[in-house]
Amino acid sequence: MSLNRRLSIPKRSVFKDLEVVRFGSQVAVRYNGQLYWGTKASPILSSLLTAPDVERRVGENVFGPTPPNAFVGEYGYPKVMVGPLVSVSDCMDADFFSSPASWYGRDYGEIVGFATSLVRGKKQHAVSEQSVFLSQLQDSVLSSRSVDVEVDFTKRPTFSYNFSPTSQPMGPSGDIRRFKLVGNPVISPKVDALVEEKLLVRKALPELLKRFDFYYIQKILSAGVLGVNKKLVPTKWSITASDDMIGKQLLQKVREYPHINDFRIYSNTFLDNHFEILLLPGAWEFEQFESWAPSTPWAVQSTGAIEHEYEPFAGRTKYAESEGGGYYAGRLGVIEALHRMRRQARAIVFREIGEGYTVPVGVWEVRENSRHAMQTPPTKCSTLREALAVLATRLKRPISAYIEKSTILRQRRLNEW
Repeated sequence: MSLNRRLSIPKRSVFKDLEVVRFGSQVAVRYNGQLYWGTKASPILSSLLTAPDVERRVGENVFGPTPPNAFVGEYGYPKVMVGPLVSVSDCMDADFFSSPASWYGRDYGEIVGFATSLVRGKKQHAVSEQSVFLSQLQDSVLSSRSVDVEVDFTKRPTFSYNFSPTSQPMGPSGDIRRFKLVGNPVISPKVDALVEEKLLVRKALPELLKRFDFYYIQKILSAGVLGVNKKLVPTKWSITASDDMIGKQLLQKVREYPHINDFRIYSNTFLDNHFEILLLPGAWEFEQFESWAPSTPWAVQSTGAIEHEYEPFAGRTKYAESEGGGYYAGRLGVIEALHRMRRQARAIVFREIGEGYTVPVGVWEVRENSRHAMQTPPTKCSTLREALAVLATRLKRPISAYIEKSTILRQRRLNEW
């Protein structure tokens, strides 16, 4: 006998019609009467949909370290749910949770476990309002290492299974009755100075990039501590905004660098996400393809089409709607590499998502896949024809399907062929 349970998914989600179906110890996702079974990742889906140990260890009072991190929701903006993330893991240092870059190379199940072992407190708060609660929360986020906090919940936190191809799984959450910063946060004097100077984000960014990584910058942007009219920024928005702003900052230099003079192909695969990145001679242009395996639950409402986004030398003016935050995360990895090389190029990212990617872990995976691809020794080719022949052996989709949609590959330059 099957045990069915409707997934708790926001109504605006394209996944609102997905349903979890259990047959004994096996778990599947049903859509339009068809079952989609996990392959090698099915234990991940199964463990995520059963009551995890972490939920049983959490009561109405939680004392522990915050990585440091906070979560700012987007629904109901400008009044949103905001609160700390608190580690209840017995086997992992809380600082490990502060940067997903350190998760790269870990087992799929471990990564889902990392994400779901953080308890999330929630309290409704206007994004422009100041309060003692928010001040303590901001201090905890600004800390360069984990700091102890205590949270009293109105009732025991519980899991809510909200699935998205761009957001990572989350642990149990509950409404906050009382929040207290117990430990002493360690805040960089430079960050303190930038906050006190009330610098706008775009003016503070160059200084932050000299000292801190992407994940710390994203967190302080979300915490709303910079600028004159300080505002909380929903976590999801702040991730994409950080990818976009940092990319644009670096592009100011990249656009001035000399062009590469050959064709280079960089490759990487992690969490059943396969990346091929092609650099071509010429002034900066960028496009990214995204192709989900038709058998994945996250592709059930699509026709298996290849998503595509493009930007010219001057940049884009509209949000990359079809790929969302993944576009900006993939682009950042390429821009960072070109900045290190002190070169510019036209760049194409091919992202093929396999059927094993059953539980999306967030756009950090796209960013880290792109970064690691650009750190591998490239395959160098003398012509575009040769480069496309190499790509044809590495991609599951026919290269002709990509050429048909591509802006860059359909540019005919005599010296490339």
